[in-house]
This record gives sequence, structure tokens and C-alpha cells, in this order.
Amino acid sequence: MSGKPIKMDMIPSFFTLGNLFFGFLSLLWTMNGEYKMAAGFILLSVLMDSMDGKVARKLSVSSDFGKELDSLCDVVSFGVAPAILTYQLVLAAHMGVWGMLLAAAFALCGAVRLARFNVLNISTHFLGVPITFAGGLMALMVLFYRNLPWLVFPVALAALAVLMVSTFKVPKLGK
Repeated sequence: MSGKPIKMDMIPSFFTLGNLFFGFLSLLWTMNGEYKMAAGFILLSVLMDSMDGKVARKLSVSSDFGKELDSLCDVVSFGVAPAILTYQLVLAAHMGVWGMLLAAAFALCGAVRLARFNVLNISTHFLGVPITFAGGLMALMVLFYRNLPWLVFPVALAALAVLMVSTFKVPKLGK
């Protein structure tokens, strides 16, 4: 059986799709009420997201396709998954429809932040807080849910949503 060899430019996409896969699993675990597992899958998405760019640069195979695929995966793993997780765990019981709107605002701001990132193409810094940080922080907070007052969650979600679409210059680390 002679299959075609894997092209080098596809290797980073496996990490990117791993990011999306873990984001998807987070959504499934959230639906099943397994909130800590769901948070863990978001953190695994963070790991995959940190790897795809490094691998692409190492192999010298960065591409517009990879950048777009990364953003599509990021909006699920770090926008939608943490928003739904936070809504299910905290906001639904304490805030009702307002919690749903706040969770939606977080996901929407994350999508806007990613679109702006792709269009501006700034290499020296980020404009606004990266969605990976915002979603990862919300996942970490879920792991410590029992040690935090419930009000911390909507405040963090709102603050991070605003920071994602802000014009704050955030240094790029670990390139």
C-alpha cells in the first residue's frame, strides 16, 4: 500500500486541529456537567495552540491557510467553549438571560479580536489581549471554582471581553 507522504506544510495543521478537537471535547464535557474536565480540555487546546505556530516556524511552512485555520479553531476553543462552560457552571444559575448575553459577548469579542489580528498583521505586539489567554484564564478559574466567589466569573468574563477588543498593546512572548 503506497500512500502519499505527509507534506511538511500540513504538520502544523495537525496541532491546530488538535486545538479544535480539544475545544470540541470541552463543549461535550460541559454539556455532561463535567466542568473540570471541560476546563482541562481548554487547557490542552492552549498547549496545541502554542505548538502549531512554533512547528510552522521551525519547518518554515507558515501560511495564510494555517493562520486562518488557527483563528477558526481558536474562536471555538477559546471563545465559545469557555463562554459556554462559564455560563453553565456559574452564570445560568446566578444571572439567567443576562449571563447568557455576557457569555455571548465574550465569544463575540473573541471573534472580533481574531479577525482584527488577521487583518492588521502586526508582528511586534498584539493589539488587545489574545483570545488564547482570555479563554485559558477562564478555564483556570473553573478549576478553582469552589475557592472563588461566583461574582468573580462575570466580572472576569466582561473584563476579558473588553480587553480582547481594546487597543492595548500586549507584548508577544516566546516567539
